[in-house]
Amino acid sequence: MSDILAKLAKILEQRKQAQPDSSYVARLYDEGVDAILKKIGEESTELIVAAKSGSANEVVHETADLWFHTLVLLASQGLTADDVLHELERRFGVSGLDEKARRGSPK
Repeated sequence: MSDILAKLAKILEQRKQAQPDSSYVARLYDEGVDAILKKIGEESTELIVAAKSGSANEVVHETADLWFHTLVLLASQGLTADDVLHELERRFGVSGLDEKARRGSPK
Protein backbone atom coordinates (compact mmCIF):
# COMPACT_ATOMS: atom_id res chain seq x y z
CA MET A 1 0.00 0.00 0.00
CA SER A 2 1.30 3.46 -0.78
CA ASP A 3 2.31 5.70 2.08
CA ILE A 4 -0.70 7.96 1.57
CA LEU A 5 -3.10 5.01 1.64
CA ALA A 6 -1.43 3.67 4.79
CA LYS A 7 -1.68 7.08 6.49
CA LEU A 8 -5.29 7.44 5.46
CA ALA A 9 -6.14 3.91 6.64
CA LYS A 10 -4.68 4.73 10.06
CA ILE A 11 -6.75 7.91 10.32
CA LEU A 12 -9.92 6.13 9.20
CA GLU A 13 -9.40 3.51 11.91
CA GLN A 14 -8.83 6.21 14.53
CA ARG A 15 -12.05 7.94 13.52
CA LYS A 16 -14.00 4.82 14.46
CA GLN A 17 -13.32 5.76 18.09
CA ALA A 18 -14.10 9.46 17.66
CA GLN A 19 -17.31 11.22 18.59
CA PRO A 20 -19.60 11.92 15.61
CA ASP A 21 -19.52 15.66 16.25
CA SER A 22 -15.71 15.73 16.18
CA SER A 23 -15.06 14.43 12.68
CA TYR A 24 -16.77 14.11 9.29
CA VAL A 25 -15.67 10.47 9.01
CA ALA A 26 -16.78 9.69 12.57
CA ARG A 27 -20.18 11.14 11.67
CA LEU A 28 -20.37 8.96 8.55
CA TYR A 29 -19.52 5.88 10.61
CA ASP A 30 -22.18 6.85 13.15
CA GLU A 31 -24.81 7.36 10.44
CA GLY A 32 -24.05 3.92 9.04
CA VAL A 33 -23.48 2.23 5.73
CA ASP A 34 -26.43 3.91 4.01
CA ALA A 35 -24.93 7.37 4.61
CA ILE A 36 -21.56 6.20 3.30
CA LEU A 37 -23.18 4.63 0.23
CA LYS A 38 -25.12 7.82 -0.42
CA LYS A 39 -21.84 9.77 -0.46
CA ILE A 40 -20.29 7.21 -2.83
CA GLY A 41 -23.27 7.62 -5.14
CA GLU A 42 -22.98 11.41 -5.05
CA GLU A 43 -19.24 11.33 -5.70
CA SER A 44 -19.68 8.84 -8.55
CA THR A 45 -22.16 11.17 -10.21
CA GLU A 46 -19.87 14.16 -9.70
CA LEU A 47 -17.00 12.22 -11.29
CA ILE A 48 -19.14 11.40 -14.30
CA VAL A 49 -20.10 15.06 -14.72
CA ALA A 50 -16.46 16.12 -14.37
CA ALA A 51 -15.35 13.59 -16.97
CA LYS A 52 -18.03 14.77 -19.39
CA SER A 53 -16.86 18.38 -18.93
CA GLY A 54 -13.33 17.48 -19.98
CA SER A 55 -11.67 19.19 -17.01
CA ALA A 56 -8.67 17.11 -15.92
CA ASN A 57 -8.43 18.95 -12.59
CA GLU A 58 -12.07 18.24 -11.80
CA VAL A 59 -11.67 14.58 -12.76
CA VAL A 60 -8.74 14.25 -10.36
CA HIS A 61 -10.61 16.10 -7.60
CA GLU A 62 -13.76 14.02 -7.95
CA THR A 63 -11.80 10.77 -8.24
CA ALA A 64 -10.07 11.62 -4.96
CA ASP A 65 -13.48 12.22 -3.35
CA LEU A 66 -14.80 8.92 -4.68
CA TRP A 67 -11.74 6.99 -3.58
CA PHE A 68 -11.86 8.61 -0.15
CA HIS A 69 -15.48 7.66 0.45
CA THR A 70 -14.84 4.16 -0.89
CA LEU A 71 -12.00 3.82 1.62
CA VAL A 72 -14.39 4.93 4.36
CA LEU A 73 -16.77 2.18 3.25
CA LEU A 74 -14.01 -0.42 3.23
CA ALA A 75 -12.88 0.60 6.72
CA SER A 76 -16.45 0.47 7.99
CA GLN A 77 -16.60 -3.13 6.75
CA GLY A 78 -13.26 -4.09 8.34
CA LEU A 79 -11.50 -4.06 4.95
CA THR A 80 -8.55 -2.08 3.60
CA ALA A 81 -7.18 -0.76 0.35
CA ASP A 82 -4.71 -3.66 0.52
CA ASP A 83 -7.62 -6.08 0.19
CA VAL A 84 -8.61 -4.36 -3.05
CA LEU A 85 -5.02 -4.15 -4.27
CA HIS A 86 -4.56 -7.89 -3.65
CA GLU A 87 -7.70 -8.59 -5.67
CA LEU A 88 -6.43 -6.41 -8.53
CA GLU A 89 -3.07 -8.18 -8.39
CA ARG A 90 -4.83 -11.55 -8.52
CA ARG A 91 -6.48 -10.46 -11.76
CA PHE A 92 -3.23 -9.70 -13.58
CA GLY A 93 -2.92 -11.97 -16.58
CA VAL A 94 -6.62 -12.84 -16.48
CA SER A 95 -8.77 -11.61 -19.31
CA GLY A 96 -11.48 -9.23 -18.14
CA LEU A 97 -13.94 -11.21 -20.24
CA ASP A 98 -12.89 -14.46 -18.52
CA GLU A 99 -13.11 -12.82 -15.09
CA LYS A 100 -16.65 -11.60 -15.77
CA ALA A 101 -17.66 -15.03 -17.12
CA ARG A 102 -16.37 -16.73 -13.95
CA ARG A 103 -18.41 -14.39 -11.78
CA GLY A 104 -21.48 -14.66 -13.97
CA SER A 105 -21.49 -10.87 -14.30
CA PRO A 106 -23.72 -9.24 -16.87
CA LYS A 107 -21.99 -7.64 -19.88
